[in-house]
Amino acid sequence: MASYVLLIKEHEDETSVIYKFGPNEQVMGKIELNKETRKFSELESLPDPSIPSAFYFDRAAQRLAVCFVREGGKFPDRTSFES
Repeated sequence: MASYVLLIKEHEDETSVIYKFGPNEQVMGKIELNKETRKFSELESLPDPSIPSAFYFDRAAQRLAVCFVREGGKFPDRTSFES
């Protein structure tokens, strides 16, 4: 099964980055990466209870981890997780 998660950057500073995440721009939650502790937090879950928020959160976290570690801390304005 293919999966797609859209991420749109909302805020970034020295200590954290916040993205909206979800299957499309109409259904989005919010995820935060604390750059100092390297921990992810779900600030808002997806608003539709029939869509599994944890599924999208986990994949959004994977994509942000790649940005942080492999791409040298460069967080684009828009990115996605695709598999």
